[in-house]
Amino acid sequence: MRSCVAVVGAGSWGTALANLLATNGHDVTLWSRGDEVADFVNRKHENSVYLPGIRLHETLKATTALDTAVRGAGTIVMVVPSHAMRATAQLAAASIARDAVVVSASKGIEDESCKTMFDVIAESVGDASRIGVLSGPSFAAEVAAGQPTVVVAAGATQELAERIQADFASLTLRVYSSTDVVGVEIGGVVKNIMAIATGVCDGLGFGHNARAATITRGLAEITRLAVALGARPETLAGLSGVGDLVLTCTGDLSRNRQLGLRIGRGEKVADILAGMRMVAEGVRNTKAVRTLAQRQGIELPIVDVTYSVLYEGLAPEQALARLFSRSLKPEF
Repeated sequence: MRSCVAVVGAGSWGTALANLLATNGHDVTLWSRGDEVADFVNRKHENSVYLPGIRLHETLKATTALDTAVRGAGTIVMVVPSHAMRATAQLAAASIARDAVVVSASKGIEDESCKTMFDVIAESVGDASRIGVLSGPSFAAEVAAGQPTVVVAAGATQELAERIQADFASLTLRVYSSTDVVGVEIGGVVKNIMAIATGVCDGLGFGHNARAATITRGLAEITRLAVALGARPETLAGLSGVGDLVLTCTGDLSRNRQLGLRIGRGEKVADILAGMRMVAEGVRNTKAVRTLAQRQGIELPIVDVTYSVLYEGLAPEQALARLFSRSLKPEF
């Protein structure tokens, strides 16, 4: 059924989702923070800045006026970086209809509060019952190019999850539903940290054994934290857990993996970040996830050493030694 949709955030993922929704027959407005991207979308039907080479649907329109984008929309998709989510959601809240569904497609945790994007949006909009999450193994460029992709939509109720599922599902995007919002969100957040760690291992020249170990033990850490926060463990064995983790740790389109590769090859973190136009969410989220785990009393060794590499100048080789010198224990 055709509906009005606002996509808030015109980076690569926001643009890919806006294009998908327009292709699905929805009336879509894409909000961009900058004039350049909005102009490209409206005049050239391309986001030459964040998603070059992809022809966008003719009906997709862009604006830099946030209130114009969200006013009257039945669905609002929030796709801004985690550090900008609260301010953006608060600005949008006054123009969001009372019965509109708000979907977070951003993977992150707020720096100071350590709250997920679901919680940040709920506090800004004021009604958690109409907020959902879209996550899973999905590179923006592949979704925009029509490559087969499978993700999961989560909401507090099955009805809400199925509504989001119906909006996004297409012949190239299969969407499963879930009511485990916490599990879906935590899987999408912590996998970025594991992608940095895996990239560091690969950058150091380690083999497939080290990569497999990092991914497997990374999943153990993700599950441990998610379950402590109320998630169902089986969620982390699904698309938003194992699926997204494998993609982000092994796919070269992953900004977090690329960051880790460069660190492992000897580049300085500050120099790498200075040259990145798009956000590698794992850098900020390593700090927030570490704090969240400490508050929960949860041990996350890979997160801890990744934090030390990113923020304390620990050499990658020393990070490995720190992990391997930990006391021996049962796997489960």
